[in-house]
Amino acid sequence: MLKYKMIIAYDGTDYFGWQRQKEKLAVAQVLEDTFATVFNRNITLFAASRTDAGVHAVGQVVTFKTDLVVQTQKMMRAWNNLLPSNIAIRSIEKAEADFHLHANVVNKTYWYHFFSKPPLPFVSRYGWYYRYPVDINKLQQSLNIFIGTHDFRSFSTGDERGEDTIRTINSATVEYLSRYNAYRIEIVGPKFLHYMVRRMAGACIEVASRDDLKVDEIKRVLEAKNPEHLLPNAPAKGLMLYKIRYK
Repeated sequence: MLKYKMIIAYDGTDYFGWQRQKEKLAVAQVLEDTFATVFNRNITLFAASRTDAGVHAVGQVVTFKTDLVVQTQKMMRAWNNLLPSNIAIRSIEKAEADFHLHANVVNKTYWYHFFSKPPLPFVSRYGWYYRYPVDINKLQQSLNIFIGTHDFRSFSTGDERGEDTIRTINSATVEYLSRYNAYRIEIVGPKFLHYMVRRMAGACIEVASRDDLKVDEIKRVLEAKNPEHLLPNAPAKGLMLYKIRYK
């Protein structure tokens, strides 16, 4: 059996996340079923990040094994030809037998996009239209609080009973993308909790849009280590897995 590593991009709008499910369409299911149709073989895909329903990806890293012997470029071309337009295989290469998706990760980069004005129709599915004025300097100050190593239990789902919720954030920045009339929050770190980026983005945008909340509110919530706070969880549509770097 040969092991392969792929980089996948997808628009997650029409999918209930990455992971195959019984009665809901998932990205992995479409890829696996399409492979079976093209090559008459079954495979099981494993992803570096199990993105949630509605979340997008540019650089999802995936592995699988097969006894099929074919050049990787031919495999990618034939597979892509039958995939729907909202999923694309960007690359396929043979992987070492001991390559592991969750080992030797240097960092993962997530983007969160939001709009301060009604977005154009062809980009609206990739960002959160936030209807209140956002102080971008205050937003950056709020994001800065997350940089470093902290217990992020307050920005998790709350279901991580017994799980280590300490994580490290290498950088957290915001920039304006004039061509899309959108803002991009970029958060980089080696490992994230479920919902962590969306909860961080939602909390910071909320604080940056309200005069009655100071930047220190982010610090207070972080230090409380309690996910049951009132700062919002940003919608899935604005989140994108951009890149995963390995050693």
